[in-house]
Amino acid sequence: MNEQAPPNRCRVVLIAPPGHSPANLETKLRQALEGGDVASLILPEYGLGEAAFQSLAERIVPVAQQAGVAVVIAGDTRIAGRVKADGVHLESGKEALADAVDRLSDRMMIGAGGIKTRDDALELGETRPDYVFFGRFGYDRTPGPHPRNLALAGWWAEMIEIPCIVLAGSDVESVEAVANTGAEFVALSSAVFGEGVDAKEGVARANSLLDQKAPRFND
Repeated sequence: MNEQAPPNRCRVVLIAPPGHSPANLETKLRQALEGGDVASLILPEYGLGEAAFQSLAERIVPVAQQAGVAVVIAGDTRIAGRVKADGVHLESGKEALADAVDRLSDRMMIGAGGIKTRDDALELGETRPDYVFFGRFGYDRTPGPHPRNLALAGWWAEMIEIPCIVLAGSDVESVEAVANTGAEFVALSSAVFGEGVDAKEGVARANSLLDQKAPRFND
C-alpha cells in the first residue's frame, strides 16, 4: 500500500507473471500489495488474444489502482485506454514509441522496452518516454539480474535523466544489485509471484533490503 510519501530510493515495480488464471493472479496481487511500497504494476499480454487480455486487465487494473499503484499495460494502447490504465509499455520500435508519446503522453505514461544495447536505449530515449526498461518479461529465471541489464542501467542512470526500470532475478535479494546501479526502479516478477513464494513476504523483503541498502537519490 502507498499511504505515505514514496521513499527516496529505488522502488519496486511488479510485473504480472505468465500462466496464472485471472482469479489466481488477482489473489497473488492482493497479497503482494499488502507487503509494502509498490510504485507500479506492468501487465504484459503474454500471447493472450485481445478479448482475453482486456478481460484480464479489467479485473486486475482496479485492484492495483485502489491500492495506489499505477498500472501499465504492455503492448496495446487501445486496451490501455479502454481499461483506464495509467500507462502503456511498448517494445515495437522508435516509430511506434514516438507516435504513442505524441498522441498519449498527456493522458498516460509511456514506457520503452526491447532494449539490448546502448544504441537501442539512446535511439528510444530520443522520443522522451517516461521510462526505459532493461530486461525481458518472463526471463527472470536465474537468481540474479542479467549482467547486461545491470551494465546498461549503470551507464544510463549516470548519463540520462529519464528513469529506468531494471528486471531483477528470481531471488528477491537481487534488488540490491539493481539499486546499486542507480536505477530508479527494480522490477520483480518470479521473486514475488513464483511457485511457492509468499507474495506479501516477497514485497516486504524487497522493501526492507532497499530501505537498508539502496542509495538515496538527491532531492
